[in-house]
Amino acid sequence: MSVSEHKARVLVVEDEPRLNQLAVDYLSSAGYFVDSLKTGDEAVEQIRRDSPDLVVLDLMLPGKDGLDICREVRQFSDVAIIMVTARVEEIDRLLGLELGADDYLCKPFSPRELVSRAKAILRRVKRHSEETDTGSTQASSDALQIDENRYSVSLMGRELALTPVEMRLLKTLADQPGRVFSRDQLLDHAYIDNRVVTDRAVDSHIRNLRRKLEQAYPDQTLIRSVYGVGYKYEP
Repeated sequence: MSVSEHKARVLVVEDEPRLNQLAVDYLSSAGYFVDSLKTGDEAVEQIRRDSPDLVVLDLMLPGKDGLDICREVRQFSDVAIIMVTARVEEIDRLLGLELGADDYLCKPFSPRELVSRAKAILRRVKRHSEETDTGSTQASSDALQIDENRYSVSLMGRELALTPVEMRLLKTLADQPGRVFSRDQLLDHAYIDNRVVTDRAVDSHIRNLRRKLEQAYPDQTLIRSVYGVGYKYEP
């Protein structure tokens, strides 16, 4: 069932009782079904079992921490994830979204900002689920298949576990093979909610994307760097 067909379900994983309750209250008031956990130990299994549409995930948790949870979840789900951190030194890492998170918030944050971010991400998920006219894209080689309706990507017949941002980047590049896109242009396509992030985020996404492509198509470099300019896709 798509987000457009039901009331979105959000899971809040936050160990600070006050923040946990604030997040639950504000997200519930915004019209979402909200569940919450105060430790990380049960988060992966609850996400696997309940298939929420969005997870608000604290970085530092008792038991299993947010980094490990995010890594494990990305092995089986593309659920949207907002990482929450009070550790400033982790921001660059989260900006790169190397863990497969879709957004981040720094503590302290306004619960209204959380609701705003949640709405933006869930709108993107809904938009993808409702697109029917341009739902499928193939690169010039049939080896790469991108189906936006099913939110799936395969290369050489092998399904790729891409994050939503990685999928948008790959589609942008593969739609116009050989064209060089600047980092700013790729950011515009990757973050359609006009969020401000550094261009280093693109480099991290491309690095992760290359690694996943090479796992399916060894010894081939499909995304190439153009020094001083950006990146291009060459099937």
